[in-house]
Amino acid sequence: MTKFDRLSEAAVRGLARFTSRRGALATLGGLVTGGAFLPALPVARAAESHGGKGYDGVAPQSTGNPMDPGDPASCDYWRYCAIDGFLCSCCGGSPSACPPGSEMSPITWIGTCTNPADGRKYIISYNDCCGKPACGRCLCNRNEGEKPRTRPQSNNDINWCLGTSTAAYTCSTAVIIGLALDEASPK
Repeated sequence: MTKFDRLSEAAVRGLARFTSRRGALATLGGLVTGGAFLPALPVARAAESHGGKGYDGVAPQSTGNPMDPGDPASCDYWRYCAIDGFLCSCCGGSPSACPPGSEMSPITWIGTCTNPADGRKYIISYNDCCGKPACGRCLCNRNEGEKPRTRPQSNNDINWCLGTSTAAYTCSTAVIIGLALDEASPK
């Protein structure tokens, strides 16, 4: 017998002394079953490709205005502080315009977001664009300042397409309405 055969035989016999066939089969079965569930584990694949910023297949964008900084195709864009839905910027529209073939809902929810360029708070109207199938790109769900459904004008969990010709949701916009008033300081 060769040296390798003797070494292999000694290793297998040593393993056989301390394990049973049932135990080995149970372990093997557990590994096979566990391995089958690996693809089902939740993984943030969209965020991995851009180092946690942006989405697959969507190029970074810019407004071109230094007073409106950020990437409108990213969930981190300052106007999106209370948005919930697919970003129209990734669906053929812009932060304030619907993609062609869809219509903007006249019913909205509102939020107040701070612009990092000037440090001021702005009132943002979040309008859903309706009429086409859901875009399915750049899902963003930020709930800063969201109110319960008892105050629907400040809640982003409602289908706001009810004021359009069809209730089919496509994507969401973030339109600047104006500057928010400073809170009165107590005297």
